[in-house]
Amino acid sequence: MVNTQLFKTLKGALLPQATASNHEQAPAYALSAKHQLAQLAATGCLNQTFYADADAQLDAVTALAAKVDPVFVAQTSVYARQAGHMKDMPVLLAALLAVRDVALLGPVFGRVVNNGKTLRAFVQMLRSGALGRKSLGSRPKKLVQQWLLTASEKQLLNAAVGNTPSLADVVKMVHPKPAEAWRAAWFAWLIGKSHDEAALPPITQAFERFKRLAAQGESFGDGVEVPDVPFQMLTALELQPAQWAQIARAGSWQMVRQNLNTFARHGVFEIDGMAEVIAAKLRDPKAVAQARAFPYQLLAAYKATGDAVPAVVRDALQDALEASLANVPAFDGRVVVCPDVSGSMSSAVTGQRGSATSSVRCIDVAALVAAAVLRKNPRARVLPFEQDVVKLSLNARDSVMTNAQALAAIGGGGTNCSAPLAMLNRERAAVDVVILVSDNESWVDATRRGATQTMREWEVLKQRCPQARLVCIDIQPYATTQAAERRDIMNVGGFSDAVFTMMALFAEGKTGAEHWVDEIEKISLAQQ
Repeated sequence: MVNTQLFKTLKGALLPQATASNHEQAPAYALSAKHQLAQLAATGCLNQTFYADADAQLDAVTALAAKVDPVFVAQTSVYARQAGHMKDMPVLLAALLAVRDVALLGPVFGRVVNNGKTLRAFVQMLRSGALGRKSLGSRPKKLVQQWLLTASEKQLLNAAVGNTPSLADVVKMVHPKPAEAWRAAWFAWLIGKSHDEAALPPITQAFERFKRLAAQGESFGDGVEVPDVPFQMLTALELQPAQWAQIARAGSWQMVRQNLNTFARHGVFEIDGMAEVIAAKLRDPKAVAQARAFPYQLLAAYKATGDAVPAVVRDALQDALEASLANVPAFDGRVVVCPDVSGSMSSAVTGQRGSATSSVRCIDVAALVAAAVLRKNPRARVLPFEQDVVKLSLNARDSVMTNAQALAAIGGGGTNCSAPLAMLNRERAAVDVVILVSDNESWVDATRRGATQTMREWEVLKQRCPQARLVCIDIQPYATTQAAERRDIMNVGGFSDAVFTMMALFAEGKTGAEHWVDEIEKISLAQQ
């Protein structure tokens, strides 16, 4: 007699067999080459993650970029920089274009290499030999020259902070030929050649005068203006608290967010009114939007602040976090959000970078997404999971920061992506939208053959809720998923507000599963 356990009649759609294995050697679905490249570009960090080291990520990106059309590589580079706000990955894709199809580099370069840090990264990647060459080549060299010859004094000064290579190294490498006297004098000043100080632009002149005062041992009081240069250029000088306060007032939103503990060490918050000045800057919604702040950056700043940072400033970070979530959608219907709180989610979200490793873990980002969705959808259910669903009661009226910290405090256990779906099926719960936030390295529920357990449980849920949609947000670049792409399932990677926008459109039925790739392919490469 036939074994009915092996050949059980399935209800609903015929489920696709798993096509790959994840890093736990459990069944998974391989994404298309385009989708894998998009996922890596939107979530990759070129550093060691829980399952993959930096070399593996670099190899994966270069292999995928060779598989897909170079036009898609160019479009993905622009998308990852402008919509995903990523740094290294879009520059890497631009550098790969310089090797593979240099004609496409021109339309992409200015949209991806748009500050001094990305310029230096582009030069380092191309000349390292890791991409198959050790020279810039004529077209990339001209593009680098063009950046140097059109950047403002402020942009050049910001670019001068950092090494490997330094901006001076880049200038010596590409030999820009400036038409303006101030730019010629500035390049000579940068690389240590003789120059006419009177020809230098105003901020650089002010910096040179300031350094002479410091060398003469002058007392830096309130009457001595700090030049408007990157503060890293001033750290070797003995500044007074009032001058550090000037730096804080003049600093960009991102710079202030990143240096709260520095300001505390240098006595800025001991000056009457300065804590309130900095708090007002941090919580300004327009400033938050202009800075394109990631919610997790604000979570990182909050977690990193020491006891010397006043409460009013810490509260302002929470206000800024709420402002950064303006694009989180309010969904129609019954929403369930499922953050993965398993052991593998304990790794740093941007990978291991030695002393520069972020304090924000993958579990923090998953918790943040869940708390943000709950904030905009007060009736949503939050089902954190590891080996099974973890019971936790959250108050939708609490701040996003409070709920995110409560979720992130769980941690540990194996990964079972099907657990929340199985629970919903046991309850026969009615559901419209399910949002799964994970690294997709499910193994506790591994099946021996056929579809993944996540797909099996989703199909059971679909029999009960035929209009339901599943969004799988991947926050680590591993290129497999537990739920195969189809009309009611979308896989997307990243932590920017672009992900929230895609979720909303998908939940409303306005897009298909391949919406992410479709959006990238809509990007025009016409010269801007």
